[in-house]
Amino acid sequence: MTNYDQYQSPLTSRYASQYMLGLFSADTRYRTWRKLWVALARAQMQLGLPVTQAQVDELADNVENIDYECVQKREAQVRHDVMAHVYAYGQAAPTAAGIIHLGATSCYVTDNADLIIYRDALRYLRAELLRVMANLADFADEYKALPTLGYTHYQPAQLVTVGKRASLWLQDLLSDLEEIDFVLGSIKFLGCRGTTGTEASFMELFGGDTAKIDEMNRMIAAEFGFAGCFDVCGQTYPRKLDARILNCLSSVAQSCYRMANDIRLLQHDRQIEEPFEKDQIGSSAMAYKRNPMRSERICSLARYLMTDVLNTHITASVQWLERTLDDSANRRISLPEGFLCADAVLRLAQNVTDGLHVNEKIIEKTVREYLPFIATENLMMEAVKRGGDRQKLHEIIRRCSMAASARMKNGEECDLLARLAAEQEFCLTEVEMNKLLEPALYIGRCPEQVDALLAKVRPLLADVERQSAQINL
Repeated sequence: MTNYDQYQSPLTSRYASQYMLGLFSADTRYRTWRKLWVALARAQMQLGLPVTQAQVDELADNVENIDYECVQKREAQVRHDVMAHVYAYGQAAPTAAGIIHLGATSCYVTDNADLIIYRDALRYLRAELLRVMANLADFADEYKALPTLGYTHYQPAQLVTVGKRASLWLQDLLSDLEEIDFVLGSIKFLGCRGTTGTEASFMELFGGDTAKIDEMNRMIAAEFGFAGCFDVCGQTYPRKLDARILNCLSSVAQSCYRMANDIRLLQHDRQIEEPFEKDQIGSSAMAYKRNPMRSERICSLARYLMTDVLNTHITASVQWLERTLDDSANRRISLPEGFLCADAVLRLAQNVTDGLHVNEKIIEKTVREYLPFIATENLMMEAVKRGGDRQKLHEIIRRCSMAASARMKNGEECDLLARLAAEQEFCLTEVEMNKLLEPALYIGRCPEQVDALLAKVRPLLADVERQSAQINL
């Protein structure tokens, strides 16, 4: 039940998915700590340290058995969260209490748990991104040949197609997917490296046997699905990774913001509209309104995420020597909220792209209004073929276009073709010119360009449901 008398992050109460909220919950974090302690004890036992199978089994049996009241009381005494959990774990597994956290420092559980959670969160976001891409791919394919007015500087330009415009959004998201895959492929494990990353405590425990130290770290990393550990580190894993992760999430936010902002502009012109439910209220005062509130929310959250990345840039730059603690409080906020925000943005983007409505008649009307201007170069070429002087024709078009534009700015219809037909040197009648005003003649290679992009994207989208199911929900 919502606690209305206490602050709650809107990311938690309104926007993020249950999966992501669970993944970044305290319970997931602390259960992951215990799994890491089990993995450490198991590797130490197998490599000959004085740890028994019974102790490992007892630890494994009590991973879920967390007495949070015991943890809170102990932390109030010792002012150390990790040691409070070590104590509570020892209470639950008393025969193993003496070997929990053997040779480790706090960052063994805190940093490795972060790496596990961040990796799983990126995998989840990757699947969410694929869903948005799948929606856009279908939309771009459906409307790849539908002519629409293109804009540069938000001023009418040449024709494009509705699908081609959507392919611009899709291409941005494809770039984000490639970046996510790069980051996922570059995440390494911290392992158990000691207070300054030298593994000195394990040199003592293993009697200087460095091969066993390497094997211990390899075994633990493999248990959690990591191919290897960072080559060198201080007490923590390199905070450059955090910056790389949030850069990646920021990139997703940038792409979704661009798409949502375009949709907002197009909805203003009534060309394309985001989904609007049957009983949805657009305004408390203006009952007729259909505000693009989902797209606006995407932009709002994306703006937060794009600025959140600065936290990791600063943190990475101020890591003193082997370790400083001014990263901790910041990371507890900036990383989880960055992931929750990216999750919210992508969920909204799925909703919007799954129900985009195209007002084809409005689009056609806009195209027809501006097509005489767009077609002027083709009209000029046809007039040249009939014996006209290119330079004189150009001046006629310029003069007539300015006059027709002035007329339109006065609220009247475009009369450019009639003006051109009235020019004796133009060599074309209005009827002949109208035959050249077929919108499909002015979209260039739009359908072909969409097909070329979809040929790259479709294989990545194959069986999106299966890829989603592979995530350990």
